Formats: sequence, structure tokens, C-alpha cells
Amino acid sequence: MKIAVIGQSLFGQEVYCQLRKEGHEVVGVFTIPDKDGKADPLGLEAEKDGVPVFKFPRWRARGQALPDVVAKYQALGAELNVLPFCSQFIPMEVINAPRHGSIIYHPSLLPRHRGASAINWTLIHGDKKGGFTIFWADDGLDTGDLLLQKECEVLPDDTVSTLYNRFLFPEGIKGMVQAVQLIAEGTAPRLRQPEEGATYEGIQKKETAKINWDQPAEAIHNWIRGNDKVPGAWTEACGQKLTFFNSTLNTSGLVPEGEALPIPGAHRPGMVTKAGLLLFGNDDRMLLVKNIQLEDGKMMLASQFFKGASSSALELTEAELATAEAVRSAWMRILPNVLEVEDSTDFFKSGAASVDVVRLVEEVKELCDGLELENEDVYMATTFSDFIQLLVRKLRGEDEESECIIDYVEQKVNKLTVRMPHQLFIGGAFVDAEGGKTYDTINPTDGSVICQVSLAQISDIDKAVAAAKDAFENGLWGKINARDRGQLLYRLADLMEQHQEELATIEALDAGAVYTLALKTHVGMSIQTFRYFAGWCDKIQGSTIPINQARPNRNLTLTRKEPVGVCGIVIPWNYPLMMLSWKTAACLAAGNTVVIKPAQVTPLTALKFAELTLKAGIPKGVINILPGSGSLVGQRLSDHPDVRKIGFTGSTEVGKHIMKSCALSNVKKVSLELGGKSPLIIFADCDLNKAVQMGMSSVFFNKGENCIAAGRLFLEDSIHDQFVQKVVEEVGKMKIGNPLDRDTNHGPQNHEAHLRKLLEYCQRGVKEGATLVCGGNQVPRPGFFFQPTVFTGVEDHMYIAREESFGPIMIISRFADGDIDAVLSRANATEFGLASGVFTRDINKALYVSDKLQAGTVFVNTYNKTDVAAPFGGFKQSGFGKDLGEAALNEYLRVKTVTFEY
Repeated sequence: MKIAVIGQSLFGQEVYCQLRKEGHEVVGVFTIPDKDGKADPLGLEAEKDGVPVFKFPRWRARGQALPDVVAKYQALGAELNVLPFCSQFIPMEVINAPRHGSIIYHPSLLPRHRGASAINWTLIHGDKKGGFTIFWADDGLDTGDLLLQKECEVLPDDTVSTLYNRFLFPEGIKGMVQAVQLIAEGTAPRLRQPEEGATYEGIQKKETAKINWDQPAEAIHNWIRGNDKVPGAWTEACGQKLTFFNSTLNTSGLVPEGEALPIPGAHRPGMVTKAGLLLFGNDDRMLLVKNIQLEDGKMMLASQFFKGASSSALELTEAELATAEAVRSAWMRILPNVLEVEDSTDFFKSGAASVDVVRLVEEVKELCDGLELENEDVYMATTFSDFIQLLVRKLRGEDEESECIIDYVEQKVNKLTVRMPHQLFIGGAFVDAEGGKTYDTINPTDGSVICQVSLAQISDIDKAVAAAKDAFENGLWGKINARDRGQLLYRLADLMEQHQEELATIEALDAGAVYTLALKTHVGMSIQTFRYFAGWCDKIQGSTIPINQARPNRNLTLTRKEPVGVCGIVIPWNYPLMMLSWKTAACLAAGNTVVIKPAQVTPLTALKFAELTLKAGIPKGVINILPGSGSLVGQRLSDHPDVRKIGFTGSTEVGKHIMKSCALSNVKKVSLELGGKSPLIIFADCDLNKAVQMGMSSVFFNKGENCIAAGRLFLEDSIHDQFVQKVVEEVGKMKIGNPLDRDTNHGPQNHEAHLRKLLEYCQRGVKEGATLVCGGNQVPRPGFFFQPTVFTGVEDHMYIAREESFGPIMIISRFADGDIDAVLSRANATEFGLASGVFTRDINKALYVSDKLQAGTVFVNTYNKTDVAAPFGGFKQSGFGKDLGEAALNEYLRVKTVTFEY
């Protein structure tokens, strides 16, 4: 189809390029005249392709179309006019000329927000939904029949730029191309635009953008963000006009303490704090503004308002001076009307526009090898000397970002003052959940409430995924080299080690973990895991492969191992920090970004871990943590189209559901570590004392809340009674008590619902005829304590022989002396296959049994001996995929094959 593209800007350029890519013939491009010697991007691109470009200053005079302009247009024979973004008035003689008419892009959901400042008014009105419309042009103002609409959620802190860049720009380009395709196929609809709900608002200008302070904080916030960046919401204060940018309603944890800024007409004076400028609505609610522009155009951090510019300029090294000259050359290329870029040259006063900001940022990032630089930085340092000072500070790592505000819950416990974050962690900041939703997290030692934790909602999940996606696609994380990524993980491991007593104390408070065990295993192995995978970062590599040559030419085939993108990790409650570390360390080492859902009942070490990632310098958005319900957060991550991998540890039932969701959503990669009923076979020729010791550990380790716990012990007849007697004696010696006491070796179960399940499990065992040798009841004390329990006489058909207890319950069955194959058959007669074990002094027997056991891990004369270098995962309905070891990296990588011919 022959198309005339009428418009301008990068948006018009991208629509033009995509239309040509789809095979449409663009017969002409009509754009605006050059401004200050600079051509519009749309016209530049078309000229490169040899497409006729017309730059009419105007299409009509005194309301009448200019005949020569219309004639030049008609000579092209266009069948459709496409207006992606057009600031000129196009006469109806041109609009109606093509066989298919004209289609126009508009950045709102028509009929709402007709007019030229539609995005601004979407935000000013506080709309919860935004989007765009492609409509058939008529002689009205944005009143034509509808062809296509797409909507998106408007996030609470969206600005014109973020909404445009996140949705309206990328999806709008796709929408324009889709609309043209529908027209070409003859299936494009023409739906009459309703007048009900129609609004029209005028163009936002500086003189009309003054802030009205007699309204609630949310309305003021919407006004500021709706005018950010152009024209800029302003007020009068301190004898000048101040323009506010980067507003947020997320003021959780902020205290209005600082230096007062009187604002005429405001309900209360503003307050300059370390976080920025706190403002108040007439409802006494607060909003936070992070940037202020002075009347002379100087942009500054709001937190620095009363401090002014930095008094000391940096003295540049020889290398930095060379970089400054290279940047000066970039300014010269971008500002063609400037004969010489001096230190005082102002980027914007020299004619630069927003598109030039993007170009400058990208050129400097390329020049400085992926330095993290944002458009905002250019607005903050508009003169060349200020920009170089800002750039050098960033290169030296001295740029002082505002400190992350963390609202801690503090407890004095275990001879420490434990400081626990309790909010969601999204995009490098701790924030409240939508609507301020929270829930209580409980101390299982006494049933008391530790604190209230933010409860993630759907919008929070989408924000976290968006932050992770942006960090993966556009952030520093994807640009730094692999060795530097490893150094960040080493630094994180060091910080975890520095805070290991605090982390272990939180595990004891929140999960009931015995402190000494938490110090060694929960926290200790977490540290080891991050150090292990930090070492892998620069050792992930592909290979070259000999293939059949395309003679007489030659071929080279190579493979690349690449990160998959945004990963969702859903972790259980038994080892909150360790399970997070097992998956997250491999995920990050591979170069991915992640959204983590800790178990709802044990969120606190995950949130403390989030704080440590900030201190380690992990870029914002790489790690996001969302406490909340599995049915909401886990489900949304499994369904989310931007999540490319799910790593899950939990029940088989939920794992199956996740696997189905991953398949139906976008065929996500998935790894599952699910339930177990691990058999432990103890032969008469074993070291009995060691077998008793390890048998106890296989069941009672971590209160039995252990995915590889021996779910069933098979004892050879001749040692059965002696083994049971020794176990009962040892159980009697176990100290049940406060997990923070150093002599405690058996703490409370993780939460009350789990305690109730263990009681029901034991009652069913007794009812089916198993012998309860000891335990089986709740310990009569506050908290969720359960007695270590031993059952004997357990037959294969019984419920407790088949199902996992996930608690401190030893299930003992016996087998005839010497009947190896029979006991193996019984041990394998389960749909689970996570772990297993065998005790024997006979190496031939050990090798034979380990070969026949159907489990992902087999322990021989030991148990629970996992290591960060050894792959861990199950068979059958215990899942697939591996944690730990080199094998774990493959769960978070994809292999790309590249073939050259030469």
C-alpha cells in the first residue's frame, strides 16, 4: 500500500521505519522545516532512504489550502495518510484525498482528553487508566471514528515522560503499524466515537501551570507530575518562581523535619529534608518533590535547596581532561549553531531539545563505557562546566544519590539491636504496598506479633517486574562486564557476613530457627553460595562448533550463553534466607534481574537482604522483593508476560499449578524443587552409633522442616530394636526451648497452621495402626512447639508411610535381613525422588543401592551433607532443574547459536 507519512519527531521516525520494514511503500514524507539548522529525525531518516521529503512551513493560508502544496502532495498518489505525530494543521483536501483516507495517533483513550496536551491531562486528572487511540481523521478536533485503542495502568508516580516511554511510545508504534495492516487487509473498523464522557482541555502552558495549593496532596501531586517536564508546575517562594519536578506520594517513613520553606497560599510551609522537599495539601497529607528548577533555569536537588551549588570544583586528571574534550566535541555536534562550546555554554539556551538530551546521554554512555547516566542528569547540569563536574563525579563513584529511606522496626534481642525493614522493595526503594495493605508476621516462639509487613498487590507486582525489566534492558547491570558483576556479588557476601549475627537472629525470631543452626546453615551457607556464584560470573562461556562447510566458502559456528531476562523466584518458609540465596545467587551471576517472593510467614530476612544489596551497590531494579500471598504474587509472576523464568521451591501441588501457568502465559522457563518422601535404608553392617546420630539428624534437623528430611527409615530386622532404643534415648536428651538460647537444639515449628497439620498427621498414624513410641503432641508452653516424634511398625499402605510430614516425625519400617532388592523396591515405590540415603560398611552394597535409588541426591554413610558446589534437585514429582553447582547456572541461561559464512 502506498503511504504518505505526515508528522515529525522520533515517534514519527520509528513508525516510518516499521511501515517500510513491513513492506509498505512510503511514497512521501511531510515534516516540519529545519529548526536552528537541525532537521527533524523523521525527515532525516527518509532522506537516507531516498524517499521524497517535503518541509512545508504551512499547508494553508487564511483557512484555505495552498494549491501548490496540495498539488505536490497529490502527485505522489498516496492511498493512505498516516499521521503518527503532527503539529501542523492539515487541510481536508489532503486528509480526504487518499482512497483509504487518513489515520491519526492520539495519546489518550478518546473521547477523553481531546486536545494537544492529552498526556498531561491524563495525569492531572489522576486517571487510573491511560492509553492511546488511532482514529480516522475528520474535520473535527480528535472526533473521528475509532479504529484501534490500547490501554495501560497509570502508575501513581508516572510523569509524562515515564508514561510515554513505558507505553505510549513503544506500544503506539506497534499500534500504528497494526492499524495500517488492518486497513491493508480490509478489516479495519470504523466505530463512531461516543460523546458521553468526552473532555477537551487546552494546551498546557507555563502561565497556566501555577500550583493551586488549596486542594488535597494527591491533587497537587497529580498537577506537578502532569506538568513534568513541560511546561513545569510552579509556585512563588523565596522571591522567585520555583518549578517542581519528580513528585511522589510515597512518603512512608519520612519525618517532616528540616528547614522550612514558606510558600504563599500553601496550607503549611514546605520542609526541605534529606529526601527532598516535603509539601502539604489542605488534607495535611504529604507529597515529596525531589527536584527544583530555579527562575534562572538552574535545576537542583530539592534536598540541596538551601545549600546552593557545591562550593568546590573538582580538579580533573589528565585522563578526565581528555574525556571532557571528547564530551565537548559531542556538544559541538549536537549544537551546530554554537561556534565554540565554552564552560559557560548552556545546553538548552543553545537550542537543544528533548531529543538532543537523549542523544547526548547515549553518546556519553558510549564514550564512558556504559556509565549510568540518565536524561535527568542533563537537566540537573545544563552548563558545560556543571555537566563535566557531574560526569567526573559519577566516573569517580562520588555522585551522592539521596540516601534510601528505610522505615525500620527495631528490637533489642540476643544482645543486639536488630533493625528490620518491613516494606516492599521495588526499584531500589522500600515502599508501602498499594493502599497501604499490611499483615502481621508472627514470632513462633511465643505467638506474638513481630511487626506489620507490607502486603503486595497486583499493581506492586507489575511495578516490580517493570523495574526489573528496565534494569535488565536499560540499566547498568546489563552493561558492566561479568567480572565487575562478580565483584558486586562478593561485596554482597561480605556484607552478609558482617551482618550474620543480625540475620541469624531475625531467622530465629521470624522462622523459629535455632540461632546456632541459623548462624552456621541458614546464614553461613547463604554467604558461601553468593561467594561461589560470584566466582562463576566471568566463567560463563560458549563454544565453537565445527559444522559442514558451505564450500567453496567457510563457516564458523559459535554458541553464546545469555541471561534469560526477568526471573521470578518463589521461596519457602523453612530456610528463608538460604533458599533465597540458592536461587538468587545463580540468577544474578548469570546476569538476570529478579523479583523475589519470600514466604508470607517469613519475609524479614529477605527484606534485610534487600537492604544489604543497596549497601553493596547492586543497581536499582536488579533485585525486587515482594512479601505477600502465594495465590496473588506467585500467580501473577507465573502469568506475567515480561517474566521469562520461574524458580520455585514448595509443594508438588503448587508446583504443578505454576508449571501450567508458565506454559499458558508465555512458555516460561521453569525449575521446580518440590515435595519429598526421602527413604533412608540402614543395613545391619553399618556403624550403628553413626547411623543413629545421622538418622536423628536426617529427621530432626531444623525441626524436621527440611525438604530432604528422611521421610521414612528402613531398618534391617536384626538391628531394628537396638536402633529404636538408642533413638528414643537420644530424643529424651534433646533440649526444646527458645531458639535464641545457645543450648537449645529443637525450636518451635514455623507457624501455627503447620503445627496443627503435624498433630493431625500423628493422629492419623495412630488411627491406622502405627506404634507411637514417643512424642506426637504439642509441647505445653506458649508458641508452636511440637515434640520430636517416633513411629514404628509403619506399613507400606499407611498414610504416614506415603506422605511427607515436613516435621520432626521419624517414620520407621523394618525389612528382612539380606533382602536388598525388596527394600529397594519399597523405597522407590513413591512418586517423590528428592533425596535418599544408605548406611552400610559394604562398598559394593553401597554402590549397588545408590545406583538403584531413584532420587536426585543419594547420601552414603552421611545425611544432609549439601555443598554449594554440588547440584541439588529432584526426580519424578519432586521436580526438575538444579540449585547449586555449575548446573544451577544453566537454569538461568539460554544458549544462542551464531553461524558466520566467510
